[in-house]
Amino acid sequence: MELPTTSDFRQIVLDDVSLIDVRAPIEFKEGAFPTAVNLPLMNNEERHLVGICYKEKGHAAAVKLGHERVSGKVKEERVAAWAEQLERRPDTMLYCFRGGLRSQISQQWIAEELGMELPRLAGGYKAFRNYLLDQLDPIHLTSQPVVLSGRTGVGKTRLLRHLKNTVDLEALANHRGSSFGRFTTPQPSPINFENNLAWSLIQHTAAGHRHLVLEDEGRNIGDRYLPPPLVEHLRKSDLVLLERSMAERIQITFDEYITIAQADYQAMYGNECGMAEWLAYMSHCVDRIRKRLGGLRHQEIKQLLHSAHESGEPEQHKKWIEPLLSDYYDPMYDYQLQQKNTSIVFQGNAAEVLGYLQAL
Repeated sequence: MELPTTSDFRQIVLDDVSLIDVRAPIEFKEGAFPTAVNLPLMNNEERHLVGICYKEKGHAAAVKLGHERVSGKVKEERVAAWAEQLERRPDTMLYCFRGGLRSQISQQWIAEELGMELPRLAGGYKAFRNYLLDQLDPIHLTSQPVVLSGRTGVGKTRLLRHLKNTVDLEALANHRGSSFGRFTTPQPSPINFENNLAWSLIQHTAAGHRHLVLEDEGRNIGDRYLPPPLVEHLRKSDLVLLERSMAERIQITFDEYITIAQADYQAMYGNECGMAEWLAYMSHCVDRIRKRLGGLRHQEIKQLLHSAHESGEPEQHKKWIEPLLSDYYDPMYDYQLQQKNTSIVFQGNAAEVLGYLQAL
């Protein structure tokens, strides 16, 4: 029985098609696609044993062993997991690494046991991944990039959430983009970051926006790096500067790095342990920038951080946030702005900048 295949990767992205990844969990962890769920044909151990068999005894013996390992009750459990997913999303497609035996067998079992002819991705994960990597080339961008810049604490990310013609790079990287920007949950794998970025850019292009508004980032966001050609392309973009008073910047920084961050740590580790974990992380971050701060300023800010924590009065944290902004972030921002070889097309407060960007 000839079962359907597809290589229309663009349409999969545009429709956010649900995908079943039948590769082993270890493969899925390294990288997958935004809409994929891992329901493997073989688990890690089974895949490992079949791989050894393939190297030692060849293809036929490996296939035979695979069928022996995934049979009877094990097979029933795998098919039941697929059935549960397909009940939720009957429009699902599936893939393995190269579109070979694993996805073909899974596709066949689903047809036989469930009476559903699921399309599988021609070329599998590798072909889809190569398509997404190609889409990261700026040559595919049809919209004009506009970069939103501004000092730390002006609320760039907040403002971008009001726009439809933007791609939130920090959300894709799961990092605030600063020296203190780590969340309690880990960043995506480098492969997943690239896949998710390509996915977002494809959807943005298909939406027909004339402009692509992005937050001003360096080459990296936390431990995740933007593709060099994209970085070079964005360096030539028009620049919009968001401005706020120091008092406003302190409050925004306080909201994000104290109020919200502490709540996240408490939700993850519990109230007492969460606060201890938060303090340990913030202390570590202050230590990391000691060289830039200088010894005396480093000790002063660290002491203010611990004193504020021990006081039990959250507002006390503003005492170290202000010198951190003025003595660390502002000089770095001034230097980076001077190095930019681009035009500042607009600058103003939040309402003015939002109005300008929405008019685009």
